[in-house]
Formats: sequence, C-alpha cells, structure tokens
Amino acid sequence: MAQLRIALAQTNPTVGDLSGNADRLVAWTRDAADRGAHLVVFTEMFLTGYPVEDLVLRTSFVDASIRTLEEVARRLAAEGLGELPVVVGYVDRAGLAPRVGQPKGAPLDAAALLHGGEVVARTAKHHLPNYGVFDEYRYFVRGDRLPIFRLHGVDVAIAVCEDLWQEGGPVSVVGQAGAGLLVVPNASPYEKEKDDVRLELCTRRAREAGCALAYVNQVGGQDELVFDGDSIVVDGAGELVARAGQFREELLVVDLDGLPLSDAAPGEFPYDANDGTTITVDRLVLSEKPLAPYPAEPAPVAERLDLHAEVYSALVLAVRDYVAKNGFRSVILGLSGGIDSALTATIAADAVGPERVNVVLMPSRYSSDHSLSDAEELVRRQGVCSQVAPIADIVTAFEKEIELSGLAAENLQARARGMILMGLSNQNGHLVLTTGNKSELATGYSTLYGDSAGGFAPIKDVPKTMVWELSRWRNAHTCEGFLLEAERPIPENSITKEPSAELRPDQRDTDSLPPYEVLDRLLDDYVEKDMGSQELIAAGHDPELVTRVIRLVDVAEYKRRQYPPGPKITPKNFGRDRRLPITNRWRETTS
Repeated sequence: MAQLRIALAQTNPTVGDLSGNADRLVAWTRDAADRGAHLVVFTEMFLTGYPVEDLVLRTSFVDASIRTLEEVARRLAAEGLGELPVVVGYVDRAGLAPRVGQPKGAPLDAAALLHGGEVVARTAKHHLPNYGVFDEYRYFVRGDRLPIFRLHGVDVAIAVCEDLWQEGGPVSVVGQAGAGLLVVPNASPYEKEKDDVRLELCTRRAREAGCALAYVNQVGGQDELVFDGDSIVVDGAGELVARAGQFREELLVVDLDGLPLSDAAPGEFPYDANDGTTITVDRLVLSEKPLAPYPAEPAPVAERLDLHAEVYSALVLAVRDYVAKNGFRSVILGLSGGIDSALTATIAADAVGPERVNVVLMPSRYSSDHSLSDAEELVRRQGVCSQVAPIADIVTAFEKEIELSGLAAENLQARARGMILMGLSNQNGHLVLTTGNKSELATGYSTLYGDSAGGFAPIKDVPKTMVWELSRWRNAHTCEGFLLEAERPIPENSITKEPSAELRPDQRDTDSLPPYEVLDRLLDDYVEKDMGSQELIAAGHDPELVTRVIRLVDVAEYKRRQYPPGPKITPKNFGRDRRLPITNRWRETTS
C-alpha cells in the first residue's frame, strides 16, 4: 500500500483570459509544491474558463487553448515545477472530418497531464450534458480515451465532470481496468441544496470504480452561472476524507493512505464502456517507486453553509465577479426603501464594498414618507454613496407633452427612474443593478425600460418570499469575505412593511398579485416543475388562481427576454434554463 499527497486547486478562472489563467496555474502549482503535494488537479477547462459557449467554435480560440497548454507545461519546467504532475482542463480538438451536425472544428472538453515540461497525456469528456444550462452537443464531440498514469506506484485515472454523473463510460472502465485514484476536474454550477447530491454521487462512483475519488470544482461567477467549489475527496469505500469550503478559492491538500500499488503494463487497451461505446485506456508510467512513509496532515472538512448562507453567498460572489471580470469600478441602483432594493444594495455592498455602491433615491408624488426615511436609514447604516433625484418635475414635464393615464402613467414614473440610472451609468461608468425578484419577473410585474433597465440583476432568480428570508438572515449573520461591516444593515421597516410599487395612491402589490406566499408556491410548481394546469389543480392550487397566474406568466415572456442577466440559484432560472417561444398561442386550460 502507498501514500500520495494530492492538491485540489479550487480556483476561479476568467473565461477567455488564457494568459491570466496560465499565470494562476503556475502560482497555484508553486503553492502546492511548497506544501509537499505529489499531484495537482485543476478544474474543468481551467485554462480557457468555463463555459466558453460559441468561442469554442472559433479555430483561433481552440488554437490558443492548445498553444497555452503546451507553453504552460514548458513554463512549469522552466520554473522548477516540472516534476510535479499537473492535471488541468482546456479545449482541444478531435481532428475529425467536417460533417453536418458536428460542431465546427470538432472541439473537445479536454483535460491534460503535464509533467517534465511536456503534455504527456490527453483525455476529453465522454458524456456530454445537454439539459438545463448545458448545450454541450452544440459545442463538443465525445472523448473516447482514458489515461491511467502511474505515480509513485499508484495508478491514477482521469475523468471529466459529467463522466461522474452518467452511468457507464469512464467510471465503468476504471472499475474494469483498475486504479488507485480517480481524479475528476469539474465546472459544476451551483443551485440550492445541490451539495448533498454531489457527496452521494462521489460516494457511489468511488465504490463503482473501486478506488479513491477526488472531485475538484470551479468557484466563481460567470454571467448567469455561479460555481460554488465544494470540492470533495472520498476513499475507495466512499467515505468522506476531505471537503473544501463553498464560494471561496482554496487549495485543498489531502494525504491519501492505503492506496494500492500497480504493476499493470503500459500500453493501449480497449474496454466496453457499458454505454454502447468503447473507451481506450492509455496506460503510462511517470514513477514506479512508492514514496517512503511520511506523516500525514489532518484532512480538512469544511463546515457546510445553511440554505440562506449559501444562497446569499452565491449572490455576493456573482455580483463581485460580474463587476470585476467585466472591468466595472462601481455599481449604481435605485433605492426605494422597499425590501428588494434594500437587499440588492446590501448584496452589492458585501460584494464590492459600500464605498463602490451608489444609490439614488428617486421619490415621486406618490412616495410615502417612510419610503424616503427607510432608504436614508439604509444609507446611514451601510455607508453607501447616495444622492436624491426627485422625479415629480421630470414626470410633469413629460405629461405636458403627451397625455397618459392609468398603467401607462404609472409606468412613466418607473421609466423616468430608469432613465436617471442609465444616465448616471453613462456619465460615471457605473454598472446598473436591477432590483426585481423572480416572482415579479415571472408575472410581468415590472416596467420594460423602467425598473427592468440595467446591466445585472442580482435577485432575478430569488422568489419574493426568499427575499424576505435572506434579508432577515443577513441582519442576523455575516460570513468571511463579506465587505460590509454594518450590523443589521437592512432597516426593519423595509422588511416588515407591506410591499408596494408606489406608482399610484395607496397602491399595494396585492392589488395586482395574490399574497406572495401563495404565489411563490404556485410559481414553483409551474415554472420549476413544469406542471400543467390540471397538475397544478391536483396539487391543491385554486383553479381560478391557476388560470390567472398562468396567463400572467405566459404573456410576460417578451419582458423576460429583455431583462438583464442575473445569477441562477434555483433548479430552473429564467434564462439558460427555461426557454419558451415569445410568439406562442398555446394556453393551459383548467377544463
């Protein structure tokens, strides 16, 4: 039996920044070497970032990925790190002849083994996900080779992300061929309550493969997706050995004991993958001699975050990375005194610091006294930058030129506010944060080119009931890495008062919508679970409410298509997950 010290680089790459990601690879490899690691494993497509979407269809991009991989292998050797094996994800190509239906250039979601200044082995994801937010049949062709390399006498296999989630394929082949360790680079996006699924999956696959398993996951925000890390190591029996934290970069260093030694011959060996395909195992030897016994370090097992902590942390990380990776210096939003803008401002202050958050108080003739005072109290507590821009005169000037009434007149106020925010954004380079929640977005309870105007929507996938829950949670808790130091940053009155858009006298949200606790349960079944009207009624929802809410959701599709991107935190968000036609005469019926 043998030992190995592995380092899982739970890292935050930037899509398209190949040179910057390569610099990070070298720096993290040096840290791993300093901590005595014998193997370093980076995440899926680390060198290119993930997901790269249609960039992968450009020959120039794939060429750059392959070139960067080879350059960084040589650079590791030049900097004295060449003898430390590194597994890293990148984009490669299969070299297949073009054909209709095959992605241009036949790209591969690939991983490589770097050692001695060279790329000594390459593999690619075998199972391509094509559900939820994934479109990988559009972008990649399937890999059919599985490297197993011997390191200090232990055979180490490499699989990629989805290969762990599907039956058959690389895990089945590892079980047949035999290995002491299976390493799996991942870019698995966050959705709430997913991490227990991951641990159960790793446990099951380790037992199936008959070896220890190291699952290393990306961390960071990328447009609508948030990656939460939560890297995991289990032993051959599926027992948890080590676990990294959530929503933070971390070099997880783990000593594995009792790994089997191998004397299998090098070469190429085909195996039935038990999914209708054949996978060729490429066996190679880096080092035969086992390590001399050494004292193992204690394996860290990070404490899990509770539901509200992980959702809030996901939103903070999403905002922080969207701002930083897109080169913004500051953000701006309208602060109404209501709960949605209060939570959005708090998330922003935790993400980038209150000194970089700008809020504009834009009272109208219908704004209540408490709206302005609640907004001013939040500014006082958090120390964000604020200004007041009353809109009454702006709206009056518009009304002198064109006559509007009813809903059109109400929406004019929202559009005046949107114009102010976009103007200040243009003037000062701020990123405009939109403050609408998922319940409003679902039912179309927003104004196109008004409160929906902006560049990023932090709570776009947060139902209204959870907006309140997260606000109460944040008033009682903080987490390492949050940049806002204020205690109870959200005024209590913003949380407890009845919600209102305040676009007409005595307006309440319940004038147009059912109570949110009722609405959100129905929206969860209709949007998240794709229930039809009959199923919704059978699930206990009121038939009249089902008809009303379905119509609100269906006719608002055109609005959602024009809404800014925002972080996905539920199993089905409006955006990459849920795709419905705008021009659509299908209507659910309750009869």
